[in-house]
Order: sequence, then structure tokens, then C-alpha cells
Amino acid sequence: MESSVPARVLVVAHRTAATPALIAAVRERAERSPAEFTLLVPSAAHGLDRLAEPDQVDSDEAQDTLDLALPLLEEAAGGRVDGIIGAPQPVDAVNDAVNQHGFDEIIISTLSPRMSRWLKMDVPNRLKILGIPITTVSARGASAPAQTGA
Repeated sequence: MESSVPARVLVVAHRTAATPALIAAVRERAERSPAEFTLLVPSAAHGLDRLAEPDQVDSDEAQDTLDLALPLLEEAAGGRVDGIIGAPQPVDAVNDAVNQHGFDEIIISTLSPRMSRWLKMDVPNRLKILGIPITTVSARGASAPAQTGA
């Protein structure tokens, strides 16, 4: 018997937050069973700031991303999508969000494998320790659930 309690889904994206691939993935997940979505956009540190003061970042870029993506994701989800700005490092941002808010699933949206810094950093595999299902969606449209061991 399926639970009537909606799953809490964390959507993690930055430059790909408003791409057709992510919008399709959210729509597909929303159609599968009841879900509540939250978009997490890690703040961005640029240039030397990334090395010198990684915790001192301007969140304007992340807020602009939220402002652009939330209406599109809300349409795909068929309801409200919350938005949060996280730490600059995506693994830290996800860990913080999961620990503070609790989520049942994660959808990570990245650039294409050739261009994605997050994939080069192995973000999806590094988050397996959380023990919750992770789906990775690339900007070119491919999606594949990551194995979680849970």
C-alpha cells in the first residue's frame, strides 16, 4: 500500500536549474507519486574568492537562479516548490540541507558530462553516504538513478 505522505525531494542545481531536462525530470517525478520539492542552489564563489575566502560569497547569482527556475519547476511539479541557497560546495550544501530539513530523495542536475564540474568532483557518488535515492540529470537530457546501497 502506497503512503499518502508526499516524499520530500531535494532538487540540486545551479546553471542547469531552468533546463528542459530538469523540468522534465521534476514533472516525471511528480507524476509518479505525491512529492514536495525544494530547489537547492549552491552559492557561487568566483575566481580567487573560491580559494582565498570560500565562505565569503555573494548569493545574488544563486537568488537570480532561484527566481528564474522556481516558476518553471512549480509548473512541472504541479504545485509549490521551495527554494534555498546553500554553501558554495555542492556536497556541503546538500549535506546541510538534508541534515537541516530532511529529504527522502535527491535529484542532481548537472551540465553535460564533458562540461560538468560537479561530475568531475564525483558529487553524486560522494552523496551516497546519505543513504537516500539519488537521480542525476544532465543538461543534455539523460538521467540515471545512482545506486545507493539503501
